[in-house]
Amino acid sequence: METIRGCGNYPFPFDNPELGKSFTYLSYVLLAALNEPALRKFKALARQYIMGRKEFFAQLSPDDRKYLSFQLWKEGIARYVQIKSAEAAANYQPTPEYATLLDYETFESYAREARSDTLGELKRADLAIWKRVVIYSLGASEGLLLDRVHPEWNQRYFSRLFTLDPYFAY
Repeated sequence: METIRGCGNYPFPFDNPELGKSFTYLSYVLLAALNEPALRKFKALARQYIMGRKEFFAQLSPDDRKYLSFQLWKEGIARYVQIKSAEAAANYQPTPEYATLLDYETFESYAREARSDTLGELKRADLAIWKRVVIYSLGASEGLLLDRVHPEWNQRYFSRLFTLDPYFAY
């Protein structure tokens, strides 16, 4: 088996129309789950997402699966951490000097925008056009979903390296 080098240049089939349709469906279900407040409906949508995710990954070659899994684990979850860090700092009161900076924005405002911008990105994402960039919003949104499905998932993040797949194995 060949080693995947230079993940930024990996020839993932972003332009595959069937994969694009599956990605659009997957994004739609993920967003519906994340926006569903009712627990029963959320659980049904989360199960639907997990099934759709498995079907999406089944369309990929083994190397394509490894590439996407790694990128979601690494880049997508980095965006998730950015969102969660902003939310954790939402009530932080900065020093007066910091608050007078020209580009100052409250942490609370940034936290709201970080989450909504990511979800908005996923809603507009087009696999064929955006290519690798879709990984950021998809992976971050998967992290947000896992917070509700498996609240303890992130405690094992570094013990299950390079893939989020074990957290979706139901």
